[in-house]
Amino acid sequence: MSAPVTANTGPDAVRDSWTMLRRNLLQMVRYKSLTLMLIAQPLIFLVLFVYVFGGTMGAGLPGGDGRADYIAYIMPAIVVLTVVSVSLSTAYTIALDMEKGIVDRFRTMAIARSAVLTGRVLGAIVFTAIAFVVVIAVALLLGFRSDATVLGWLGVVGLVLLMTLALTWATVALGLSAPNAETASNTPMPLMFLPFLSSGFVPTDSMPVAIRWFAEYQPFTPMIDTLRAWLSGADAGSDAWLAIGWCVLIGVGCYVWARRLFTKVRAS
Repeated sequence: MSAPVTANTGPDAVRDSWTMLRRNLLQMVRYKSLTLMLIAQPLIFLVLFVYVFGGTMGAGLPGGDGRADYIAYIMPAIVVLTVVSVSLSTAYTIALDMEKGIVDRFRTMAIARSAVLTGRVLGAIVFTAIAFVVVIAVALLLGFRSDATVLGWLGVVGLVLLMTLALTWATVALGLSAPNAETASNTPMPLMFLPFLSSGFVPTDSMPVAIRWFAEYQPFTPMIDTLRAWLSGADAGSDAWLAIGWCVLIGVGCYVWARRLFTKVRAS
């Protein structure tokens, strides 16, 4: 019988998490095609909506004046899609590690048991930060301009970090619960579609009643509305608290779920 992963805490856990983070960063470099695809996905949506739909959709916004207004309107949704895109890969990679027996191999090593999952989450945060910078840079080249204050940008970065933590723990749990990597790559896909059923690309007032109700009360809408307010230099009001509350609820709930799944896997 293989020895279980240790329950080390403190400096040992930090060191082991750093080792796992380096492994995940090396995977990003090694699998360049996957890395580029994940960053390119939100960029494709950005270019598509700005240059194909931007003129018409922007003119239809309240007080809108074409493409320039529309890119400002959809940028929060593109940022959310960036976070989602990276988190989806986490479900696949952790399920692949399970399927190939790499997690079993880690189980035989004297490392902190929390490091396997923590390193994966930290890797997603680094990856998301890189993708976020690239997406903002491309948006600026396409004409995006923000009236956000320094405090507003700090709020945007903080909320992106919270969303990354919440969605990554969700996809970690989905990856651990999947029977194989192929299933894990498909299970979290609804997360990619939810931003389209929100206030991300059109005002919810323009939607049919049933869809409007769903769009107004699903988690991504207050996140997008908060980002939109801060990027425009406005006060997000109660949307900010709703966005933070959803992130904390999803993050804590999925963290507990992921830890239980991981413990069950180790015990089996």
